[in-house]
Amino acid sequence: MANFFTDNEDIRFLFGHLDLAEIATVQEDHFVHADANALDGAPLDAGDALDNYRRILSIVGDVAANHVAPRADAVDEEGNTLNPDGTVTLGEKVRQNLKVLAQAELMGFTLPRKYGGLNCPNVIYTMANEIISRADASLMNLFGLQGIAETINAFADEQIKNQYLPDFARGLLTGAMVLTEPDAGSDLQAVSLRAWQDSDGQWRLTGVKRFITNGCGEILLTLARSEPQSRDGRGLSLFLAERSARIRVRHLEEKLGIHGSPTCELVYDDAPAKLIGERQRGLVPYVMSLMNGARVGIAAQSLGIAEAAFRVARRYAQTRKQFGVAIEKLPAVAEMVTDMKIAIEAARALTYETSRVCDLENNNLRILETNPPSDAEELKRRKGDARVWKRLAGMLTPMSKYYASEMCVKVASDAIQVLGGSGYMKDYPAERHLRDARITTIYEGTSQLQIVAAVRGVCSGAFEKAVDAYEQFQVNDEPLSALRQKLTEGKQLVLKAVQFVKDRGPDYMDLHGRRLVDSAIAVMVGHLFVKQATASQRKRAVARRFIETQLSAVRRDVDLVLSGDRSPLDDYVTLAGAAPTA
Repeated sequence: MANFFTDNEDIRFLFGHLDLAEIATVQEDHFVHADANALDGAPLDAGDALDNYRRILSIVGDVAANHVAPRADAVDEEGNTLNPDGTVTLGEKVRQNLKVLAQAELMGFTLPRKYGGLNCPNVIYTMANEIISRADASLMNLFGLQGIAETINAFADEQIKNQYLPDFARGLLTGAMVLTEPDAGSDLQAVSLRAWQDSDGQWRLTGVKRFITNGCGEILLTLARSEPQSRDGRGLSLFLAERSARIRVRHLEEKLGIHGSPTCELVYDDAPAKLIGERQRGLVPYVMSLMNGARVGIAAQSLGIAEAAFRVARRYAQTRKQFGVAIEKLPAVAEMVTDMKIAIEAARALTYETSRVCDLENNNLRILETNPPSDAEELKRRKGDARVWKRLAGMLTPMSKYYASEMCVKVASDAIQVLGGSGYMKDYPAERHLRDARITTIYEGTSQLQIVAAVRGVCSGAFEKAVDAYEQFQVNDEPLSALRQKLTEGKQLVLKAVQFVKDRGPDYMDLHGRRLVDSAIAVMVGHLFVKQATASQRKRAVARRFIETQLSAVRRDVDLVLSGDRSPLDDYVTLAGAAPTA
């Protein structure tokens, strides 16, 4: 039988290449639960944990290949239905997909075992999200919303956690992160949906939310203004509202792609709600934590879509003959196909590295909060690690979302180009992959906003420290050492551009942000590829091709940064022309 985990050589390679044993050991509290026999299913040691992860991913791969993927075209055609009473009926095939995921016990992926979860680290969840997205990107928007349950687990009180988390793990509940409003898109500080308490002290929510993925879900984590005198993020709190007659879906969006995922406009009519955590902390840290997880999820979704699109193009290039040969023998097509493959692996390397860093950060914070070391030196070290991981994750998270989503759109577009006219038709899924891909650069923060967030990390030292750490890895191989030397030169170019930009203010930094972030990513992914190349002969060729092509782009981008050109800002009207009147 087909399996989307076991048939993906690169995911399996990274599963063995990443140091998952270290993450598993901390994730499982050094396996004390297994020794005490306190939790059913707890692994005995790191090897046992990795075997569990491998089995779980094999189950995900089986479900994706043999249940989800065969339904994807029908899901795309069927969509979902808005009912007259303001409820939504999911498409039949979508409901079947959710049922099989629940039966496979995959809906509590990262939740602790005491709630019925699998207690998987985020890097394994990222792999699962990619696998599901390859089968059907729209289903990932439901499967990938397990961050709702994670947020409840992280910040809610014990009563709320015990009430809802077991049903999340059983697949009886789905959720939505309800943030966006008609007049508050990416600027969440402008959220105005009102939270107020009635005479009995019951919190209630009143207002409208828009563009809510799975807004018809049973549990709605809602960002609302609890402090009416405040107009910024400090007046926002996070609430849990259950789906009821007081929360109505007013409109179901008709979209370019991901048709199986309902996108809703919601009207709250004094809906009862429960406060999550503390008042006034809704945006920072609660929603920011939720969105960081969601952004890595979109990076994984982008990888899955791109992998699916690439496979369509690769098979077609091998079997389609023109001028007497398979079109993959034509130089222009050969280069396009190889660059598509390397682009996917580059984005995967960055996204999985981001997930690994997030696991290290989250587990370290969990130890500091729940079981801080009694040894003063270890406590000091862990607090220092917390600062390092936070800065690094703060840069890598927007980087991976930006880089993977932009890659996804290009690969999906190039797949249609490989297929030519056939790719434009519905005879092949290539056109669906491009439609599904297009949203990835927009939701959970546009590429432009991700760049604004990432470039701060590049310019504040997080990039330099990350590369310094990569350079500590020993490479005893002359060709790979030569590639490492080129990456060192690339780092120096980026740092030169960073200094130039910092001397010219934040608007110049944002103007050239994409060039700085692209250059930083090229250097970091180059180092990840070099490390991979020490364990794989094929990866040596990948590293060489990536570094040679990308460092030429780094030199070009740095030259543009150092030019001092501000014309898009200073000469905007002249260059863009007058605003059209029709």
